[in-house]
Amino acid sequence: MAQLTQSDRLEIERGLGDNRPCKEIARKLNVSRTTVTREIAKHAAVSDKGAKGRVTNRCVNRSKCDRQYLCGQCASPFNKRKCSTCGRCNAVCPDFKEIICERLARPPRVCNGCHETYKCVLRKKFYVAEVAHAEYRKLLAQAREGAAITEEERVEISSTLAGGFKKGQSVHHIVAANPDAFNVCEKTLYTYINAGILITPKRHDLPMAPRMKPRRKKGVVHKVNPRCSVGRTFEDYGKFLEGHPDTPLVEMDSVEGVKGGKVLLTINFDACAMMFAFIRDANTSQSVIDVFNMLEDALTLPVFKRLFPVILTDNGSEFSNPDALETSHRTGGRRTTIFYCKPYASWQKPNVENNHLNLRKIFPKGKSLDMVTQEKAAWAMSNLNSMCRASLNDMPSIKLFEQMYGGGILEKLGVRLVQAKDVKLVPELIFPIENGI
Repeated sequence: MAQLTQSDRLEIERGLGDNRPCKEIARKLNVSRTTVTREIAKHAAVSDKGAKGRVTNRCVNRSKCDRQYLCGQCASPFNKRKCSTCGRCNAVCPDFKEIICERLARPPRVCNGCHETYKCVLRKKFYVAEVAHAEYRKLLAQAREGAAITEEERVEISSTLAGGFKKGQSVHHIVAANPDAFNVCEKTLYTYINAGILITPKRHDLPMAPRMKPRRKKGVVHKVNPRCSVGRTFEDYGKFLEGHPDTPLVEMDSVEGVKGGKVLLTINFDACAMMFAFIRDANTSQSVIDVFNMLEDALTLPVFKRLFPVILTDNGSEFSNPDALETSHRTGGRRTTIFYCKPYASWQKPNVENNHLNLRKIFPKGKSLDMVTQEKAAWAMSNLNSMCRASLNDMPSIKLFEQMYGGGILEKLGVRLVQAKDVKLVPELIFPIENGI
């Protein structure tokens, strides 16, 4: 695909605004039509914008639905309106099926140039030249970062180098003696060794490395999906809340014990300060996906969608596969919506961070979680969520959660109410007392 400039992208945006076909735009830019269509498909941004004065209801059944009180506890208990007239309807209804605009089903599949956008409440897509060029520049920079190496190549390179090191050979000698065994240069091999990417050898295995002070720079890291936050930024989160002001908010994070050990996935419900924690063997994206799939199986998809309509989390690599988190592994349909905070801005999800202060009383920093089972994690959450909270008029989070969602969910997740006088927030709740004392 041809490399488009910023002026080229501006021309594409103008052409779409004038409803010109992609073939005509491509002819003016002197590129192929597929170059233009791929550019639009790659950088068109999804918009959750509604319409002023209209309820943002995108369900195919919106005109004939008579459901009421889907939320369980309506904000207005004497309200006799149908749920279809409430902006929260789509997020909580188990039978929600979204209408897809016909304009998005045919090229160029964007809403640029549409004269109905001012009154349309359906989900939209726009191609904006400035945003598209910024994404292109960002992807171009990220493409030059990280270790461009597969796991199979990593194992093969490590094996070849390890065999040579056992014979006392240098990296240069190994490369020179095996010219067909490496698809990277000698300098890149040293970079991989110093960054600890290879299985063997390590930096201390190099004869001269222990005598040399390493340069102060960021090590090479494995790549994550560079487009995972597209359409899911904190700004997009704010726009989503504007269109869905009554949506219950959920925040998600990870809690480590020691590096490389077991990790807790914490999920916090902002409305009632209720927190759940799930133990994972490693801090990987697959482990988070496995937790989501387990919750869907244990609670059923309608309950899952009701509990987690939208989730706010950080930019950790364990959350870098939003498509898998948002999609049901049973039906292939959407089960939640993921948004990301800005990097180094933990204050944008303050509720889960504040609740971690209580969690750390049970799981101190630097304490290994390798002996923690899911039953122990649930027992810790039972105590934490049984605290008398001043913000809830001394009501425990568990009781408020039961009022909002019912007690059956807590029973399935192994969390129960602990009497106030018996609540413990100390490491001894989970970890055995050392030295037998």
